[in-house]
Amino acid sequence: MSIHLERDLESLEQDLLAQSSLVEEMIRMACRGLVERRRGLLEELLRHEPEINRREVLIEEECLKILALHQPVAVDLRRVTMVLKANGDLERIADLAVNLGERNDAIASFPQLELPDFLERMAEVAIGMVRDSLDAFVELDADAARRVRRQDDEVDHLNRRLIELVYEVVRESPHLIEPALHLFSASRHIERMADHATNIAEDVIYLVEGEIARHRHDPLPSPPPGSPPL
Repeated sequence: MSIHLERDLESLEQDLLAQSSLVEEMIRMACRGLVERRRGLLEELLRHEPEINRREVLIEEECLKILALHQPVAVDLRRVTMVLKANGDLERIADLAVNLGERNDAIASFPQLELPDFLERMAEVAIGMVRDSLDAFVELDADAARRVRRQDDEVDHLNRRLIELVYEVVRESPHLIEPALHLFSASRHIERMADHATNIAEDVIYLVEGEIARHRHDPLPSPPPGSPPL
């Protein structure tokens, strides 16, 4: 690898990490505002969005420039590919934070709708997945990336619990249908954030091992000796 290619790759990866910090700040703001029913959150999130979009375009342009000028191969090509794909996932996570801000302003107008106590846990796991997927990238840690993938199951489980709660509200409290549907959308936005974090984790596995991990399930642990067959 040439010195110029390594320099450009390191600069590119630093740009991605800076972008991830801004995105993580946005989703923390959105999730905290939802749990606390904070009004006026959407305007604050919208002020961050143009900078996220600007950085996303610059990172994509840098990826294309590296591909054109250096024509990387093997692991260097995977590095550029990983950054290009993760860059798109981060921008979509930021969009979801804005969407969550929209739902929050609607939910905050109906204080009589109780928020489930596990909503905060769901948000914390999703935020942690975004952070941990980028940490796995920095450390080139495929095992950490696989742990992020497994955390997605918890977010999916909590999302299903919230959907069941929304059904119950719709049946028993018709006057709360509107905020209940906003809560349904908010949960879906958080679940999608976790999905994008999973995408980044799978890209880390690809970067480190050259294995495309999408649509593959991690193997279950072996049962202890003497256990009945499944």
